[in-house]
Amino acid sequence: MLDPEGAGIARPLGPQEHLPLGVMPVVVSDTTVYGATCVETLMRRWTTALPRPWLVLIADAPARPVSDARYLVRALESRLAGVARVPYLPVLRAVRGADEALEHKDVRAAAEALRHTIEGN
Repeated sequence: MLDPEGAGIARPLGPQEHLPLGVMPVVVSDTTVYGATCVETLMRRWTTALPRPWLVLIADAPARPVSDARYLVRALESRLAGVARVPYLPVLRAVRGADEALEHKDVRAAAEALRHTIEGN
């Protein structure tokens, strides 16, 4: 995801598009086995010419991920800059967009924690 103007609006990186200098790649996935398998497939194609990405795992249920998903993510950690986890937020199922989601204190707290984790502040 890129935010070239620094306006807080991100966009996906297109196929064959070069990653600008200074950009930190972020891969977002849910905590299912399918999500972990998709991350594994992506990381197999990830070249050493690109910086290692952060993996943001969004909990898809109010329970721990199944053991196969946890194992896959653990096995991939050496290829990642880090792994950040976002807890299950039921309110996200009922909002129409990011602005509406940020009206909820739980979402704001999770967003702030995610920012601190990735930026290291």
